[in-house]
Amino acid sequence: MVTGGAGFIGSHLVDGLLKRGFEVSVIDNLSTGKIENLNSEAKFFKEDICSSQIHKIFKEERPDYLFHLAAQIDVRKSVENPFFDAQVNILGTLNLLKAALDAGTKKIVFASSGGVIYGQTEDIPTPEGNPLAPISPYGIAKLAGEIYLKFYAETYDLPYIILRYANVYGPRQDPLGEAGVVAIFSLAMLKGEKVILYGYGKLERDYVFVEDVVKANILALENQKNGVFNIGTAKGTSVEELFQLMKKITGFEGEVEYREARSGELERSCLSFKQAQRIFGWSPKTELETGLQLTVEWFKEKFLKTTPEHTK
Repeated sequence: MVTGGAGFIGSHLVDGLLKRGFEVSVIDNLSTGKIENLNSEAKFFKEDICSSQIHKIFKEERPDYLFHLAAQIDVRKSVENPFFDAQVNILGTLNLLKAALDAGTKKIVFASSGGVIYGQTEDIPTPEGNPLAPISPYGIAKLAGEIYLKFYAETYDLPYIILRYANVYGPRQDPLGEAGVVAIFSLAMLKGEKVILYGYGKLERDYVFVEDVVKANILALENQKNGVFNIGTAKGTSVEELFQLMKKITGFEGEVEYREARSGELERSCLSFKQAQRIFGWSPKTELETGLQLTVEWFKEKFLKTTPEHTK
């Protein structure tokens, strides 16, 4: 079972699981996910993770494994409405945990977030043992989800793996909603629109390609121990460096604007992946420039089919 399986990361994970011979069911309310992302071989339930219907679905499907990716992911929205964020990200997670426990699910893989969990830190690249200091309701809710997983493991013997993602990018990321900078830059540059670099281009992030994230999830499924693992590249890239790489790939010659960082944005976020490498043999394989080329090609195909002048 994959929650959020019609979303950006979730839909890639569904594809990866199906390729490996798993039977896959998806729960997604399509608030941000898109039905066109979803593999037709997966069984689909249009449902909210907070709904009482979740228990009925789990009782019918009896999934061996649950990948929980569905979430309210907009940090700014969480600041504006912490109550709604907690409803989805804390109560929705608890709803799933109870349903999984009752259905006899063998293991849960939980999508958490490295940047928002660790907060501003000088320990770069950041290891899992670093002090946890979330500064947004979104980060607080993700941390609460992690703690509840540990509680269910200790109390009910429900195994889990927590994956703390860096900045995931790749095809299918929505550039129009609460998206990553790669998706936003891709569409703006291909259309020749103005590009805005917040933090005057100095903010550093750890960009990890979505297919590498899928591999991490599947390797985590096979790991026998409970644990928390960062999924990143241990390489920080500034917004300016990212812009220059994408400018070269897209041939962008449009307007650029530098602005101050938005409230609550971290100066630097970069994750060590040594623990994932040591415990279940994962390491990122996709170089940033290669991943960006694949992403830009997808955006050309998806958004600029009818405008050949932009697809040089």
